[in-house]
Amino acid sequence: MKQVAAIAAAFLMVACGGRDAADDQGLHNDIQQSSNGAEVTFDATLSNDPVQSGDHEVFDVKTTTGETLEIDHNTSLAQNVPLHKGDAVVIHGQLYIDPGPRYGVHCTHAHTSSGCPNPGWIEYNSNYYE
Repeated sequence: MKQVAAIAAAFLMVACGGRDAADDQGLHNDIQQSSNGAEVTFDATLSNDPVQSGDHEVFDVKTTTGETLEIDHNTSLAQNVPLHKGDAVVIHGQLYIDPGPRYGVHCTHAHTSSGCPNPGWIEYNSNYYE
């Protein structure tokens, strides 16, 4: 029986791409605790159309728990996401807190570095942009 459960878990992980599931409450808690640099995965809706700023696609999202976040998606490391205001997304990246405080998420790309040690992604319309 344990073998069947292990095989089922492995199959599910491969079928789902091994990606983290959205944890909207976890993001909310990280913001409440000012956990700058926390790895987060959450559901959101675009508040505006993305704009290109240098090598980043920048847009705001509203989370299911009510926060507004800026998303900085590096298009020199990941493909552009064809998003528009009102689109639903799932985002995996690194939380940052700027003075104000202004909250945002970056490191939404698979390419890692010292500043982005964990691969990230944006899921939109059943496709992953990483």
